Amino acid sequence: MTRRLRPVGLEFVDSAPLRLVFAREVSATPETVYRALADDMTGWPEWFTAVTLCRPTDGGKGREVRLKGGTRFQETIIATDEAERYAYRVDETNAPGLRALVEEWRLTPAGTGTRVQWTFAADGAAPFRFTLKLGRAGMGRAFRDAVTALDRRLAAANA
Repeated sequence: MTRRLRPVGLEFVDSAPLRLVFAREVSATPETVYRALADDMTGWPEWFTAVTLCRPTDGGKGREVRLKGGTRFQETIIATDEAERYAYRVDETNAPGLRALVEEWRLTPAGTGTRVQWTFAADGAAPFRFTLKLGRAGMGRAFRDAVTALDRRLAAANA
């Protein structure tokens, strides 16, 4: 069953009741990483194995995302700061217990590469928050694996 979530803005990244933050450095430049995140949405399943579908909606203002296991999201893109930040809010999902969710990708130059920071800012029912806290290590591993795969993909494309 698809449910509508509370519409929140970028401020939610700092004020959410539950915030999971992960970071990793990659060899690709911030501009290259940004293009992979924002411009090549359909390529996400190639490097983020939890994602089975990612495609633009609403003339590029939104995204439809599907994850392994059947979770679906309809999202609105809320920040597109070239080579610095890409963020989106989930508007509708079939995930139980979720009330609000924003994901933010921050890109910072690190030597000749990029520090990629992913913030998962959420609000939900107590069982949802508890489950997410338990799953923190798994989400961190998924992030590290995804960003490592993205870096390899970008390096191969530029070789």
